[in-house]
Amino acid sequence: MNTVKKLVRTEDGLIEGVNYHFNEDGSINWRKMIRPEFLVSNRDRTSETDISKLEDKDLLILLGGIKNVAQLRGFTSVTYEVISPSCDYVVATCKIEWLPNYETEGSAVTFSSIGDASPGNTKDFARHFLGPIAENRAFIRCVRNFLKINIVGQDEIGKSKNNSDELNESINIFEPSAILEKVMKEKSLSFSKVKEKLIKENYAGAENFTSVLDIPKIKIFELIERIQKMK
Repeated sequence: MNTVKKLVRTEDGLIEGVNYHFNEDGSINWRKMIRPEFLVSNRDRTSETDISKLEDKDLLILLGGIKNVAQLRGFTSVTYEVISPSCDYVVATCKIEWLPNYETEGSAVTFSSIGDASPGNTKDFARHFLGPIAENRAFIRCVRNFLKINIVGQDEIGKSKNNSDELNESINIFEPSAILEKVMKEKSLSFSKVKEKLIKENYAGAENFTSVLDIPKIKIFELIERIQKMK
């Protein structure tokens, strides 16, 4: 009968038996913890397929690589909040409860990131699965940002640059700012009213907003949801 190999973490939060790569300051170099089989070339940037010859900016990480490095780091839970400001636009927020380790001075840390999906930033069959794509992107960005990995995830890539004209037109339609303007119009709500509300709520920098384009994307998502609920 096969013996189950138990995963054991040290008091520093590291897994026994794993060969970690470290930076000069003693922190873990999570970029180097991505195994080569989970890296591919970004064909929108280069025709080279030998990843050993490419810089990080010309690489993509497969979803499996993100899951693997997240498991190595260790977490207790992954939760999502998904909203759909319009029928063709989905926004997901991924929140991960990370296990404590020596890098966080023994404290558990919660970290979150957002991902979005629309026909304007997806391609092929992905256009029919906007919810799962948004969730995957949010998860990938949450892991990458927390672990300071500066290689884009393959699932984050939208349309090819070869379709730039079509892409630019689609992105304009599905940009969060464009959706916000649409729901504001549906509710007969002017930008000045939105700005006035933000100022009353003491939202940082609201007094300097000149249009919806000045509003941070994460705040736009919140506003879209709030305005849609207005009667």
